[in-house]
Amino acid sequence: MNLPPGVAIQAPLKPGFDRILTAEALALVAKLHRAFEPRRKELLAKRVERARKLDAGARPDFLAETRQVREASWTIAPIPSDLQCRRVEITGPAERKMIINALNSGADAYMTDFEDSNTPNWDNQVTGQINVIDAIRRSISLEQGGKSYRLNEKIATLVVRPRGWHLDEKHVTVDGARVSGGIFDFALFMFHNAKELLARGSGPYFYLPKIESHLEARLWNEIFMLTQNELGLPQGTIKATVLIETILAAFEMDEILYELREHSAGLNAGRWDYIFSCIKKFKVDRNFCLANRPLVTMTAPFMRAYALLLLKTCHKRDAPAIGGMSALIPIKNDPEANEKALAGVRSDKARDAADGYDGGWVAHPGLVSVAMEEFVKVLGARPNQIDKKRDDVHVTATDLTTFQPESPITEAGLRMNINVGIHYLGSWLAGNGCVPIHNLMEDAATAEISRSQVWQWIRSPKGKIEGGRNVDAALVRALIPQELAKVKQTVGATAPTYDRAAQIFERMTTAEDFLEFLTLPLYEELE
Repeated sequence: MNLPPGVAIQAPLKPGFDRILTAEALALVAKLHRAFEPRRKELLAKRVERARKLDAGARPDFLAETRQVREASWTIAPIPSDLQCRRVEITGPAERKMIINALNSGADAYMTDFEDSNTPNWDNQVTGQINVIDAIRRSISLEQGGKSYRLNEKIATLVVRPRGWHLDEKHVTVDGARVSGGIFDFALFMFHNAKELLARGSGPYFYLPKIESHLEARLWNEIFMLTQNELGLPQGTIKATVLIETILAAFEMDEILYELREHSAGLNAGRWDYIFSCIKKFKVDRNFCLANRPLVTMTAPFMRAYALLLLKTCHKRDAPAIGGMSALIPIKNDPEANEKALAGVRSDKARDAADGYDGGWVAHPGLVSVAMEEFVKVLGARPNQIDKKRDDVHVTATDLTTFQPESPITEAGLRMNINVGIHYLGSWLAGNGCVPIHNLMEDAATAEISRSQVWQWIRSPKGKIEGGRNVDAALVRALIPQELAKVKQTVGATAPTYDRAAQIFERMTTAEDFLEFLTLPLYEELE
């Protein structure tokens, strides 16, 4: 295989991979790596430094040095026509059947995911790019289980989520160093598809995950500008929606939109990662403790403050505000439970639409019509409600950091965290990063909540089960084998990945040091 100077691939090249891993495409990866890897490393170091300050008792606040940006009058660049109506967006990994079903689902947009709902093994990353190429050219098809899958005439707008700044692509090196997973995903997609999308009346659209500061958004913006120059595209062609899924980013939403203003497609309320971020950033605060995960909803005061501030910030800048994920999924063979799940989705989307959000996420094609109905009730024929400015909303730093509810913590809640953690990690190690568990569609974000909450409960003086028993390492170790047995019974599997998952979950929750992202050590175990 002809590789650009300094580029090496340390993975098998299966038939068809040469469609993606061309010398020209990899040359773009290498150029972006050489230009921006030092900055990525610098920004990741800043995250570590900021985390140390929070552990020492510092509290986040709106930045004094960027006050002028927050108070100035400016808006983002105009939104392309196929991104103006985003009432329902469906998400899922770049797997062939998922792509076809999601594009056909009736949703306005489909976010194909190389990040949290995807196990980033080599095969998934490259095959996903092949699937996306075929989808954009409408040549994608699948014969499976006696069924034929093809694209409908009308399909959702495609949006791509590359990996976050913390993740590497270990199979590709430039000058002996691993490349950024996000740059790898982004560059290959851009090289192969940007001009084709424009020729078809769309464009290269992205979701940007895990951002913690406006400086990290600035890095993406500079990557966009260089890539557009390299590919001969007009500046502003790329459009990106930023997931506000870290509590530190919540204090810099204006600034993030400003950095990306020529390339912005708004913000999204990434609720599950946001909850994980709150736990992670305040993990050693003796006054911090959240109740059972199902009780930490979008109506909890700190989550409500975050959601309303995001909405107000976006609409002030003429930017779309996209609501978070309804992880509920349809429940077959149980009409009563299914109706309860559908009612949960309706309530979630009705609240978002009434607040002023322009759309929201679902994880299953069967929920698109339910969610769409709630937004249409409010929006009618309008594509969005960016004109709803919410000047009545006033959110302070205290509102964002007053964490409730603190109770109850129950044995059932502890067991659920252990069960979900083992089940998800076992599936992830086996290559599947999007897993239905207990009638919820789980991804890496919800697994992060499960393991970080257990870690924090063990160490918090408030980490007590109803009745007064402390959550401690001994209790967690005693419950893990019981929950592992339940997981194995549920999945009907004896796969070694679940035993390995239980070992990893125990280590992560009982170790003295908190692991920044569970996917980092797990990634090293993947092929």
